Amino acid sequence: MNRRNILWSTVSALGAAFAASPAKAATEKAATEATRSDKLKVVYHLADADKVNFVLGNIQNHIDGVGGPDHVTLALVIHGPALKAFHSAQANPDVSKRIGNFAKDGVELAACGNTMKAQNITLTDLLPGFVSAEKGGVVRLAELQSQGYLYLRP
Repeated sequence: MNRRNILWSTVSALGAAFAASPAKAATEKAATEATRSDKLKVVYHLADADKVNFVLGNIQNHIDGVGGPDHVTLALVIHGPALKAFHSAQANPDVSKRIGNFAKDGVELAACGNTMKAQNITLTDLLPGFVSAEKGGVVRLAELQSQGYLYLRP
């Protein structure tokens, strides 16, 4: 009887150890994924000229709300009439300052290639910091969403 108890205790202990290993590994994996996913990726979509200041304010509030640019990955995709607000020659000083700060903070500033063609402009005509979404703004939005970016259109 004593041997049976010892054997049963040993088997039980081994079973518990094996059961704990996958649970521990799963917990560690979840903790690692949580750490990586703590930094949200968000893309803002701007097409309406009358929403330029509102959207730029939202982006700044987002940066401030998460504790700074190191805590979020942001992109701004602009197309249509809104792009005119970012032409160097006609941008107001507040918009220029905000875009400069966003570029320093690592915000991707993407201008729709199709809109640029329609407005007969190049990247050099836009405020510094812009890149061209050569395939189009909506294509860039879809690409970013497929990479896990959350989509916001204020």
